[in-house]
Amino acid sequence: ILVTNDDGIHAHGLKIAEKIAHDLTDDVFVVAPEYEQSGVAHSLSLNDPLRLREISPRHFAVKGTPTDCVIMAVRKLLIDHPPDLILSGVNSGQNLAEDVTYSGTIAGAMEGTILGVPSIALSQVYDFFAGRETIIWGCVQRHGKDVVKKVLDAGIPKNVLININFPNCQPEEVAGIAITMQGRRSSDLMKIDTRADGRGNPYHWISFQRSAFIPAPGSDLLAIEEQKISITPLQLDLTDHPSVTQLSQAFEASR
Repeated sequence: ILVTNDDGIHAHGLKIAEKIAHDLTDDVFVVAPEYEQSGVAHSLSLNDPLRLREISPRHFAVKGTPTDCVIMAVRKLLIDHPPDLILSGVNSGQNLAEDVTYSGTIAGAMEGTILGVPSIALSQVYDFFAGRETIIWGCVQRHGKDVVKKVLDAGIPKNVLININFPNCQPEEVAGIAITMQGRRSSDLMKIDTRADGRGNPYHWISFQRSAFIPAPGSDLLAIEEQKISITPLQLDLTDHPSVTQLSQAFEASR
């Protein structure tokens, strides 16, 4: 099993993912970014060299993105003995709804899927507005191995990655497991926070605010709100097939 993340080689969640991996096999490699890479999505380094540093036996840090880490592991470090599974995470924070388009955690699993390796992304939800110090890691620690094992027993289809989110509650408060669809939040969530530096020059942060919305039935957002573990299969094919038909008909009519 290859373990990676986007929070960096020293992240607490990475150690939890490694423990889950060791509960399944004694053959585990960890290849993770040198520094935190949250929000880099599926980017890879094309104009900068990749620096690889061995932290300890079977533990490597890459000066690059999660995508870089997976490629470095599969195409370099483990090229003669490719992994049977990739675990990406455990991310400190949720990867729900449109988060999956920004997430380096999801990207690690996505790159593994592209390279033909069954891949699972793991995230531990917490209250963003309360801060990371409130993360209840015990939830994924208690349930992580069993959930991953059930997913593996069920099988991961080709060109599909599995996105698992653990709710923000104590392990004994988990209300069950939900197989979910990717949700959609209100567009009012994101805002620009404008500030001034010591000389009065403006600078800006991308920030977030609470917004009222009702999660769709069957969505990952609703599952987490109900304190359930959310399991969402995501496919590599982003094509909207009904629109292909609609556009084909429109352009046929214009001939």
